[in-house]
Amino acid sequence: MIINAAFRLLLTLNATSLLVIIFLVQKGYTLDQLLAGITWVGWFSLLPKAVSYLLYFFIPVLSTGASILLSSRLGKDSFKSGEVESIEHANNSFLPSYLGYFFVALSIGNWETLWFVYSVLFIFTFLSQALYFNPLFLMFGYEFYNISTKNGTAIFLISRHKYKRPDEIQAPVTYRINNYTFIEKG
Repeated sequence: MIINAAFRLLLTLNATSLLVIIFLVQKGYTLDQLLAGITWVGWFSLLPKAVSYLLYFFIPVLSTGASILLSSRLGKDSFKSGEVESIEHANNSFLPSYLGYFFVALSIGNWETLWFVYSVLFIFTFLSQALYFNPLFLMFGYEFYNISTKNGTAIFLISRHKYKRPDEIQAPVTYRINNYTFIEKG
């Protein structure tokens, strides 16, 4: 239970962190500005801004990779052949809403507004427990699927497999993020 809650917190952080990164880049904040009080990082001021921006982006990429590795500690489940009634590729359906975060980040004018908006977004994303769409999973070769089982349950599946038909889904081991979201690492 604790591992599952911690994992969901990590996934929520991964899914929402790009909001903060877009804000930092849009405002031109570099690492030397953010870490100004720490003397041993003074050499960051010699680096081009692009290095700071790449490091900002690298943090959620690493965090997403860590969440993929940690997913094997979640509860296991499976999908047997013939259990899935329908499948829909979900990569493109969530991207427009995710891009909304970017537009919100571009319109935020100061740190106080950023932290308020981010906090509200983080809480809603965490509490919704419906989906953990994170486009950074795409960089790791994962696909997103909305599937319906024979008993009428709607499930969000994150998988490396390229499914096209319901009868192709035969996953002996999936990891349960919540009752409606599973990740298949295979």
